Amino acid sequence: MSEILTAEELRIVREFNAMLESCARCNRRSDRALIRKAFKMAREAHKGSVRMSGDPYILHPIAVARIVGEEMGLGVKAVVSALLHDVVEDTDFSLEDIENNFGSKIASIIDGLTKISGVFDKNSSLQAENFRKMLLTLSDDVRVILIKLADRLHNMRTLDALPPHKQMKISAETLYLYAPLAHRMGFFSIKSELEDLSLKYRNPKVFHDLSGKIKSREESHKKFLEEFSGPIKTQLDKNNIHYEISGRYKSIFSVWHKMQSKNIPFEEVYDLMAVRIVFEPFSEIPEKTQCWNIYSMITDVYMPKPERIRDWVSTPKANGYEALHATVMGPKGNWVEVQIRSTRMDEIAERGFAAHWKYKTDSSHESELDKWLKRIRELLSNPQTDALEFLDDFKLNLFASEIFIFTPKGDIKTLPVNSTALDFAYEIHSEIGHKAIGAKVNHRLVPLNHILKSGDQVEIITSDILRPRLEWLSTVVTVKAKTAIKDALKAENKNRIEKGKKLLEEQLLELKLRPNARIIQKLMTEHETTSKDELYSKIGTGILQLDNLGEILKRNTKNKWVNYWKLQLGISSSRNKKPSASGTGAQKSEYNKPVLLKENISHAEADYIIAGCCNPIPGDNVIAFRGFKDSDKVVIHQAKCKNAVRLLSSRSEMVVPVKWTTHKLLSFLVKIAISGYDRFGIYNDITTVISKELNVNIRSMNLSSHDGIWEGTMDLYVHDTKDLNNLLVSLSKLKGVDTVTRVEAES
Repeated sequence: MSEILTAEELRIVREFNAMLESCARCNRRSDRALIRKAFKMAREAHKGSVRMSGDPYILHPIAVARIVGEEMGLGVKAVVSALLHDVVEDTDFSLEDIENNFGSKIASIIDGLTKISGVFDKNSSLQAENFRKMLLTLSDDVRVILIKLADRLHNMRTLDALPPHKQMKISAETLYLYAPLAHRMGFFSIKSELEDLSLKYRNPKVFHDLSGKIKSREESHKKFLEEFSGPIKTQLDKNNIHYEISGRYKSIFSVWHKMQSKNIPFEEVYDLMAVRIVFEPFSEIPEKTQCWNIYSMITDVYMPKPERIRDWVSTPKANGYEALHATVMGPKGNWVEVQIRSTRMDEIAERGFAAHWKYKTDSSHESELDKWLKRIRELLSNPQTDALEFLDDFKLNLFASEIFIFTPKGDIKTLPVNSTALDFAYEIHSEIGHKAIGAKVNHRLVPLNHILKSGDQVEIITSDILRPRLEWLSTVVTVKAKTAIKDALKAENKNRIEKGKKLLEEQLLELKLRPNARIIQKLMTEHETTSKDELYSKIGTGILQLDNLGEILKRNTKNKWVNYWKLQLGISSSRNKKPSASGTGAQKSEYNKPVLLKENISHAEADYIIAGCCNPIPGDNVIAFRGFKDSDKVVIHQAKCKNAVRLLSSRSEMVVPVKWTTHKLLSFLVKIAISGYDRFGIYNDITTVISKELNVNIRSMNLSSHDGIWEGTMDLYVHDTKDLNNLLVSLSKLKGVDTVTRVEAES
């Protein structure tokens, strides 16, 4: 007597059978037996468990397995792993049980899925460190990532069951990383669906509004497709080509994104639909040739737009995508995009990574997808990378748009859009990047920050004396370049510290001394450095000279590093005398009181005002005037300021003597004028000396070049005149700098 199944059990069996029938690569009897065995274990393991929606939990792994087999086109091991992906994590079954029943390979995939189970869980959001751990599985088996993508896709399809705040969080996470990841792995349809679902939950009103508008145009688009494709079909039939013509609608997210980026209404998005031609290729003719033949047939009917040809047949996209895209003028005076693909190209476009491997032969060259996987593995192999920094770097590697750059010998390199000549240098080799001084793009000399365009031919100019610079990190966009520059800068800094330490030890040895904590502290105080490494680094680079080392060590120095700097008012030889009882004496006593300007003090709390006409800084010869607009505050001027001179001559009773003391917490604005003769990289050198080597902040910079001569001004924040003088000396030593002076108050 057969067992009577409940409605719920019938539903589970129906879903499983549908999944099994949809798997194109699960046709062998042994494959199906293995999948049924996995289903039996998963069903037993999840018995009694339900999802937030109230559905039996087993329906989730069945749905994930169907996505893996049907939509991704993966094989039996991936389907079995998808069915079992939550078993070890959520039930009493162990990894040993999986290995004993299904072998070591499937157990390895399940192990990878289990280690990172919290990353894609419907109840949690992304954590950078967990995501890094997940990607480490790329070193073992890429199917782990693909199954997790399928898991995320099904969770997004069933996100209605979660509360709004979790929908928002998971949707944002999906849009930021997992849709680009799906695109990078070549799963265009999955990428589009993830983007659409993300928009649906992040901005439901916009999603439903656009969805309705697109649907309302379906009938008119259908009629247009028939009218447009009629003459093309005639041409293709004449040449005995087997084909399918269909309309591809722009995804809802793509429409919304275009409206946002172009700042246009829905009615002005004219490319809602593209026409796709998928043909069965003749075996004796190269597919590339056949694509161009079909293009020729189309342009016999419709006028093409030459600048809108996209040839991804000759140079496939980095995710393996191949097709020939053309834009032609349609019968009603509107531009229509036509996509031409072979059946093989179409399968790669729809099934990405899996189809890429299906069509790959032993003789195939390393594809861009292979290179990308290699770069990710290299990125993962760096154990020093911070998790959040890694996440940013990985995001950079998910570039959806790429450009193709030619070497001088005609080889092609693929880079992200907005890559610079310096990115290209590092793409060739790290040593080429380290020594790059400039580039020739299409035989024209350009700086390293020149942004490249697809089709450019680039030659890198190098110099053996050049070293990577910190500002290069803001010039490059590729992870390979950023990582190489960071590693080189760390190594260089370490070398500077070692060199400085050695130089100091040698100088102390001449004085018959050995380095100790007291000596190091005295030198740090004298040279106003915050750490031993900073002291050694400045000695190693020559910023600090050790010529007067003996004299410094003999001094009975006081600690110059204080938590505030002090402006003393009314300094005089009689300051210790008791003030007279008269009002004048009392007033003088009040102004003789030191004013302590504490750390992070606000302008409202300060007992002084810095005059804007001359911008005095600590170290300048200054003078103060009281009674400013009936305020208790004094106004500080440079002694040679024309306004100070005027006040001294007419209102001498308002004068208060002042003196600066050393500080390192507050900064003051100063203007310098600089000029010189033009040479490549001079602006970079100037900003490096100012911002990176001397730690001076730039407020504004106005430099211009003409007839080989450049000049301009810069507004900088410095602590005192000592800082300013060091800066002027350092800038004047730069090759190409002729004059550099402080802009003084007008006389």
